[in-house]
Amino acid sequence: MSHEESLNRSIANAAASVAMEGFCIDEECKDWCRMVLLNKITKEEYLYLLLKKAGVIPS
Repeated sequence: MSHEESLNRSIANAAASVAMEGFCIDEECKDWCRMVLLNKITKEEYLYLLLKKAGVIPS
């Protein structure tokens, strides 16, 4: 299994786990997770994007 396949499987497993708790992870958030895991954005940038999307941080 390639690194990319492993990464995608890990994200899918995490999303399935969250879905079992009644929440949904959309594709945009999965893409952000992928970017963090590939060191394309920092965890802080990821959290900022999530908070902005949730409306906690004004646009």
